[in-house]
Amino acid sequence: MRALLLPLLLCAAAPLHAQTATPQPATVLATPVITHHKGTFGGQALAYTARVEATDVKTADGAARLVSFAYLRDGANPATRPVLFAFNGGPIVASAYVHVGGLGPRRAAFPDDIAADPAKVTLADNPASPLDAADLVFVDPASTGFSTAAPGTDPHAFWSVRADAAQVAAFIRAWLVAHGRTGAPVYVMGESYGTNRACEIARQLAQGPDPLPLAGVVLYGQAANIVEYAQRPANVTSYVASLPTLAAIAWYHGKADRQDPAFQGMDWPAFLAAARAFAKGDYLTVLYQGSGAPLADRARVAARLAAFTGIPTAWYLAHDLRISKERYRVELLKDKGLVLGRMDARYTMPAPTQGGAPDASEAITDTLARLFERYRRDELKVPETQPYVLSAPVEGFDQWGWGSGTSPFADWPYYQGITAMMAANPRFQVLVANGYYDTQTTMGAAELLATQSGWDPQRVTLRYYDGGHTGYSVAATAQDLGNDIRMLITKTVPVQTGQAPR
Repeated sequence: MRALLLPLLLCAAAPLHAQTATPQPATVLATPVITHHKGTFGGQALAYTARVEATDVKTADGAARLVSFAYLRDGANPATRPVLFAFNGGPIVASAYVHVGGLGPRRAAFPDDIAADPAKVTLADNPASPLDAADLVFVDPASTGFSTAAPGTDPHAFWSVRADAAQVAAFIRAWLVAHGRTGAPVYVMGESYGTNRACEIARQLAQGPDPLPLAGVVLYGQAANIVEYAQRPANVTSYVASLPTLAAIAWYHGKADRQDPAFQGMDWPAFLAAARAFAKGDYLTVLYQGSGAPLADRARVAARLAAFTGIPTAWYLAHDLRISKERYRVELLKDKGLVLGRMDARYTMPAPTQGGAPDASEAITDTLARLFERYRRDELKVPETQPYVLSAPVEGFDQWGWGSGTSPFADWPYYQGITAMMAANPRFQVLVANGYYDTQTTMGAAELLATQSGWDPQRVTLRYYDGGHTGYSVAATAQDLGNDIRMLITKTVPVQTGQAPR
């Protein structure tokens, strides 16, 4: 089970400082650090204020001081101005990655050439940021960033799906009260494991004694249907869900058989659509039949898999028509001695002679960590009164309280938090977003979440983007994601309902 948890430690880059779960003094950021800035976002030139501040929260599990980085548009009406709370995943990592990766007013300007030297990547203004549409609040759970458990509270008390979400839900309530925003439309964005947190926050806010109806949730690189993420060998559904992502990767690396008569004249969207149709049709049927499938059907499906994914027909016939996502990373470019990145399979690196396959795409997260440190210090003027911790030392599956998912035979009902919020707020909307080349949380898994959770399809938008698990590192994806968040807000803010939803 530990193999499941470690990849989910999104952005498991080298920490900015040594990891620690030790409570820090309560004097950290005793007063907010405030700076003033200008920028153009969504085509609108505006002035905004950055606030880095600590908020004390208390839940049934204990007390914590959570530090957030907020960007507030100057001159806006606080009573009606939407607020988006954003965080990364883990469990548990700080929000630095989504902050300077693509959503904040400043982002790492990665070039389109992924072979470019990441050491030369710098921060730049981010016109894609949705700051024109909503104030942005990036929050770090206790034991990450500058956030800490309060003296007398064991940091491990927050190490569960329920308790982790409870502290962030308490933060959202406290922040809204402190800033006079209790009547404002509220949105939540989680990435990777942060999507599990977002779902549980939605449930707690919908079902608590004092319900707080969210206007919308963004699930980026979703892990809410984590059963697909685990990809247990006998779970045939997971191979069906993974196939479109494997096909996208094969197309990118020139391994898909574009000369196949079935693909003649197909462009990228048509090829992906064909992969989805094959996965849910012929592939699923034959996989479900297992050893009972006729040999001719197995041979036909193996040949189609080879054309889509670049793995030979003989390999599929020898492996029951199945290849795991991790095995695919090693097999696709084996002839070149390369292994694919896990978070973003566009990236490659030499295959190791022994041990597990490394993740070449950590070049992205390493760069984001480096630039966040500089940004936090030089532009936001935040003093280093304590180390900024990128990730808490959750080292094994059994160190985290997964709730009903603790048994491998149990359901993983994290999506039900969204169901509860849909019932609580008829205008509530969900954006499910995923990168094409993400082998951790795949496009097929995102589609399963959107279609198998019982959600009203009129209130769910499913989007795929260039890039991988941190797809906002691609400039075009950062722009598309920002625009999709703006669209989400236009669907739920009453004064903007003149725009038709997609």
